[in-house]
Amino acid sequence: MDAPLIFSALALGFASGFHCIGMCGPIALSLGLSGAKAGRLVLKNLAYQLGRIFTYALFGALLGILGKGFELAGLQSYLTIFSGAVLILMAALSFGGQDFVTKIPQVSGVLVKVKIALGRQLQKTGYSSRFLTGVLNGLLPCGMVYMALTASLAAGGIAGGALYMLLFGLGTLPFMFAVALAGGMISKNFRTAVLKIIPVIMFLLGGLFILRGLELGIPYISPKPEALQVQHDRDEAGKTQGHSCH
Repeated sequence: MDAPLIFSALALGFASGFHCIGMCGPIALSLGLSGAKAGRLVLKNLAYQLGRIFTYALFGALLGILGKGFELAGLQSYLTIFSGAVLILMAALSFGGQDFVTKIPQVSGVLVKVKIALGRQLQKTGYSSRFLTGVLNGLLPCGMVYMALTASLAAGGIAGGALYMLLFGLGTLPFMFAVALAGGMISKNFRTAVLKIIPVIMFLLGGLFILRGLELGIPYISPKPEALQVQHDRDEAGKTQGHSCH
Protein backbone atom coordinates (compact mmCIF):
# COMPACT_ATOMS: atom_id res chain seq x y z
CA MET A 1 0.00 0.00 0.00
CA ASP A 2 1.45 3.36 -1.02
CA ALA A 3 1.81 6.48 1.12
CA PRO A 4 -1.36 8.35 -0.02
CA LEU A 5 -3.54 5.37 0.88
CA ILE A 6 -1.88 4.96 4.27
CA PHE A 7 -2.26 8.68 4.95
CA SER A 8 -5.91 8.71 3.87
CA ALA A 9 -6.75 5.69 6.05
CA LEU A 10 -5.17 7.22 9.16
CA ALA A 11 -6.61 10.68 8.39
CA LEU A 12 -10.10 9.27 7.93
CA GLY A 13 -9.74 7.36 11.17
CA PHE A 14 -8.38 10.36 13.03
CA ALA A 15 -11.23 12.58 11.83
CA SER A 16 -13.71 9.81 12.58
CA GLY A 17 -12.47 9.66 16.15
CA PHE A 18 -14.17 12.99 16.85
CA HIS A 19 -17.27 11.80 15.04
CA CYS A 20 -17.27 8.55 17.04
CA ILE A 21 -17.20 10.48 20.29
CA GLY A 22 -20.62 11.90 19.43
CA MET A 23 -22.12 8.80 17.75
CA CYS A 24 -20.55 5.85 19.61
CA GLY A 25 -19.32 7.62 22.72
CA PRO A 26 -22.52 6.88 24.69
CA ILE A 27 -21.89 3.15 24.15
CA ALA A 28 -18.32 3.47 25.39
CA LEU A 29 -19.50 5.42 28.43
CA SER A 30 -22.08 2.75 29.25
CA LEU A 31 -19.57 -0.10 29.39
CA GLY A 32 -19.30 0.08 33.16
CA LEU A 33 -15.53 0.50 33.10
CA SER A 34 -15.36 3.11 35.81
CA GLY A 35 -15.74 0.58 38.63
CA ALA A 36 -12.86 -1.59 37.47
CA LYS A 37 -9.29 -1.42 38.69
CA ALA A 38 -6.90 0.53 36.48
CA GLY A 39 -5.34 -2.51 34.78
CA ARG A 40 -8.66 -4.24 34.09
CA LEU A 41 -10.20 -0.97 32.95
CA VAL A 42 -7.54 -0.50 30.30
CA LEU A 43 -7.71 -4.13 29.15
CA LYS A 44 -11.51 -4.11 28.88
CA ASN A 45 -11.40 -0.83 27.01
CA LEU A 46 -8.78 -2.30 24.68
CA ALA A 47 -10.92 -5.42 24.11
CA TYR A 48 -13.82 -3.20 23.12
CA GLN A 49 -11.67 -1.14 20.73
CA LEU A 50 -10.16 -4.27 19.15
CA GLY A 51 -13.66 -5.59 18.54
CA ARG A 52 -14.54 -2.45 16.57
CA ILE A 53 -11.34 -2.60 14.56
CA PHE A 54 -11.85 -6.31 13.83
CA THR A 55 -15.25 -5.57 12.28
CA TYR A 56 -13.79 -2.75 10.19
CA ALA A 57 -10.97 -4.96 8.91
CA LEU A 58 -13.41 -7.78 8.11
CA PHE A 59 -15.60 -5.43 6.08
CA GLY A 60 -12.49 -4.12 4.32
CA ALA A 61 -11.45 -7.66 3.37
CA LEU A 62 -14.90 -8.49 2.03
CA LEU A 63 -15.08 -5.29 0.00
CA GLY A 64 -11.52 -5.93 -1.15
CA ILE A 65 -12.84 -8.80 -3.28
CA LEU A 66 -14.62 -6.21 -5.41
CA GLY A 67 -11.53 -4.02 -5.54
CA LYS A 68 -9.42 -6.98 -6.64
CA GLY A 69 -11.84 -7.68 -9.47
CA PHE A 70 -11.43 -4.13 -10.78
CA GLU A 71 -7.66 -4.41 -10.43
CA LEU A 72 -7.55 -7.63 -12.46
CA ALA A 73 -9.75 -6.01 -15.10
CA GLY A 74 -7.33 -3.08 -15.38
CA LEU A 75 -9.92 -0.64 -14.06
CA GLN A 76 -8.26 0.27 -10.75
CA SER A 77 -7.73 3.92 -11.73
CA TYR A 78 -11.42 4.31 -12.57
CA LEU A 79 -12.39 2.75 -9.25
CA THR A 80 -10.08 5.15 -7.43
CA ILE A 81 -11.66 8.14 -9.17
CA PHE A 82 -15.11 6.77 -8.35
CA SER A 83 -14.11 6.34 -4.69
CA GLY A 84 -12.91 9.94 -4.56
CA ALA A 85 -16.14 11.23 -6.11
CA VAL A 86 -18.23 9.25 -3.61
CA LEU A 87 -16.14 10.62 -0.74
CA ILE A 88 -16.86 14.16 -1.92
CA LEU A 89 -20.56 13.39 -2.27
CA MET A 90 -20.71 11.88 1.21
CA ALA A 91 -18.85 14.89 2.59
CA ALA A 92 -21.39 17.23 0.99
CA LEU A 93 -24.21 15.30 2.65
CA SER A 94 -22.42 15.54 6.00
CA PHE A 95 -22.22 19.33 6.22
CA GLY A 96 -23.76 20.79 9.35
CA GLY A 97 -22.31 18.07 11.57
CA GLN A 98 -25.00 15.52 10.67
CA ASP A 99 -24.14 11.94 9.78
CA PHE A 100 -25.47 11.47 6.24
CA VAL A 101 -26.46 7.89 7.10
CA THR A 102 -29.20 9.25 9.33
CA LYS A 103 -30.87 10.52 6.15
CA ILE A 104 -31.26 6.96 4.82
CA PRO A 105 -34.50 5.48 6.23
CA GLN A 106 -33.49 1.87 5.44
CA VAL A 107 -30.83 1.85 8.14
CA SER A 108 -33.35 2.12 10.98
CA GLY A 109 -34.18 -1.60 10.95
CA VAL A 110 -30.53 -2.59 11.11
CA LEU A 111 -29.91 -0.06 13.85
CA VAL A 112 -32.69 -1.48 16.05
CA LYS A 113 -31.43 -5.08 15.76
CA VAL A 114 -27.83 -4.14 16.50
CA LYS A 115 -28.85 -2.03 19.49
CA ILE A 116 -30.83 -4.96 20.94
CA ALA A 117 -27.78 -7.21 20.64
CA LEU A 118 -25.60 -4.45 22.11
CA GLY A 119 -27.94 -4.15 25.08
CA ARG A 120 -27.48 -7.84 25.86
CA GLN A 121 -23.70 -7.59 25.75
CA LEU A 122 -23.63 -4.43 27.87
CA GLN A 123 -25.27 -6.37 30.70
CA LYS A 124 -22.19 -8.59 30.86
CA THR A 125 -18.78 -7.59 32.21
CA GLY A 126 -16.25 -10.11 30.84
CA TYR A 127 -13.50 -9.41 28.36
CA SER A 128 -15.21 -11.47 25.66
CA SER A 129 -18.43 -9.48 26.09
CA ARG A 130 -16.46 -6.24 25.73
CA PHE A 131 -14.87 -7.56 22.53
CA LEU A 132 -18.30 -8.56 21.18
CA THR A 133 -19.64 -5.14 22.14
CA GLY A 134 -16.94 -3.63 19.94
CA VAL A 135 -17.75 -6.06 17.11
CA LEU A 136 -21.41 -5.06 17.26
CA ASN A 137 -20.50 -1.40 17.58
CA GLY A 138 -18.65 -1.75 14.28
CA LEU A 139 -21.89 -2.93 12.67
CA LEU A 140 -23.76 0.25 13.53
CA PRO A 141 -24.56 2.34 10.43
CA CYS A 142 -21.97 5.10 10.30
CA GLY A 143 -21.22 7.54 7.51
CA MET A 144 -17.55 7.78 8.41
CA VAL A 145 -17.12 4.01 8.24
CA TYR A 146 -18.90 3.94 4.89
CA MET A 147 -16.53 6.63 3.64
CA ALA A 148 -13.55 4.57 4.72
CA LEU A 149 -14.97 1.42 3.12
CA THR A 150 -15.47 3.30 -0.13
CA ALA A 151 -11.89 4.52 0.03
CA SER A 152 -10.66 0.98 0.80
CA LEU A 153 -11.78 -0.11 -2.66
CA ALA A 154 -8.79 1.77 -4.03
CA ALA A 155 -6.45 -0.42 -1.96
CA GLY A 156 -7.19 -3.39 -4.24
CA GLY A 157 -7.49 -6.95 -2.98
CA ILE A 158 -8.59 -8.61 0.23
CA ALA A 159 -5.35 -7.91 2.12
CA GLY A 160 -5.26 -4.30 0.93
CA GLY A 161 -8.86 -3.66 1.92
CA ALA A 162 -8.39 -5.28 5.32
CA LEU A 163 -5.18 -3.33 5.95
CA TYR A 164 -6.80 -0.05 4.91
CA MET A 165 -9.67 -0.55 7.34
CA LEU A 166 -7.28 -1.75 10.05
CA LEU A 167 -5.37 1.53 9.71
CA PHE A 168 -8.66 3.41 9.71
CA GLY A 169 -9.63 1.68 12.95
CA LEU A 170 -6.27 2.47 14.52
CA GLY A 171 -6.81 6.11 13.55
CA THR A 172 -10.03 6.17 15.56
CA LEU A 173 -8.40 4.49 18.55
CA PRO A 174 -6.92 7.49 20.45
CA PHE A 175 -10.20 9.38 20.82
CA MET A 176 -12.42 6.35 21.32
CA PHE A 177 -10.00 4.94 23.90
CA ALA A 178 -9.97 8.28 25.69
CA VAL A 179 -13.75 8.74 25.69
CA ALA A 180 -14.27 5.44 27.52
CA LEU A 181 -11.92 6.67 30.23
CA ALA A 182 -12.72 10.38 30.43
CA GLY A 183 -15.54 11.13 28.02
CA GLY A 184 -17.14 13.66 30.35
CA MET A 185 -14.14 15.96 29.96
CA ILE A 186 -14.87 16.51 26.25
CA SER A 187 -17.42 19.29 25.90
CA LYS A 188 -20.36 19.13 23.51
CA ASN A 189 -19.41 22.46 21.94
CA PHE A 190 -15.95 21.13 21.12
CA ARG A 191 -17.37 18.00 19.49
CA THR A 192 -19.85 20.06 17.48
CA ALA A 193 -17.12 22.38 16.22
CA VAL A 194 -14.93 19.47 15.13
CA LEU A 195 -17.81 17.70 13.38
CA LYS A 196 -18.24 20.76 11.17
CA ILE A 197 -14.61 20.51 10.05
CA ILE A 198 -14.78 16.82 9.12
CA PRO A 199 -16.57 17.33 5.76
CA VAL A 200 -13.75 19.66 4.68
CA ILE A 201 -11.22 16.91 5.42
CA MET A 202 -13.38 14.48 3.44
CA PHE A 203 -13.42 16.85 0.46
CA LEU A 204 -9.63 17.06 0.52
CA LEU A 205 -9.23 13.28 0.72
CA GLY A 206 -11.77 12.82 -2.07
CA GLY A 207 -9.75 15.19 -4.24
CA LEU A 208 -6.59 13.26 -3.38
CA PHE A 209 -8.20 10.03 -4.55
CA ILE A 210 -9.34 11.59 -7.81
CA LEU A 211 -5.83 12.92 -8.45
CA ARG A 212 -4.40 9.49 -7.69
CA GLY A 213 -6.78 7.84 -10.14
CA LEU A 214 -5.94 10.31 -12.90
CA GLU A 215 -2.31 9.10 -12.82
CA LEU A 216 -0.84 12.51 -13.72
CA GLY A 217 2.73 11.58 -12.88
CA ILE A 218 2.89 13.65 -9.67
CA PRO A 219 5.22 11.79 -7.27
CA TYR A 220 3.43 10.15 -4.33
CA ILE A 221 0.17 12.01 -5.02
CA SER A 222 -0.68 10.90 -8.55
CA PRO A 223 2.00 8.49 -9.78
CA LYS A 224 2.03 6.85 -13.17
CA PRO A 225 1.08 3.13 -13.26
CA GLU A 226 4.71 2.27 -14.07
CA ALA A 227 5.89 3.92 -10.86
CA LEU A 228 3.40 1.94 -8.81
CA GLN A 229 4.53 -1.26 -10.50
CA VAL A 230 8.19 -0.50 -9.77
CA GLN A 231 7.35 0.09 -6.10
CA HIS A 232 5.36 -3.16 -6.04
CA ASP A 233 8.30 -5.06 -7.56
CA ARG A 234 10.65 -3.57 -4.96
CA ASP A 235 8.32 -4.60 -2.14
CA GLU A 236 8.09 -8.14 -3.50
CA ALA A 237 11.88 -8.32 -3.88
CA GLY A 238 12.30 -7.14 -0.30
CA LYS A 239 9.92 -9.82 0.95
CA THR A 240 11.84 -12.49 -1.00
CA GLN A 241 15.16 -11.37 0.43
CA GLY A 242 13.67 -11.30 3.91
CA HIS A 243 12.46 -14.88 3.61
CA SER A 244 15.83 -16.05 2.27
CA CYS A 245 17.59 -14.77 5.39
CA HIS A 246 15.77 -17.26 7.65
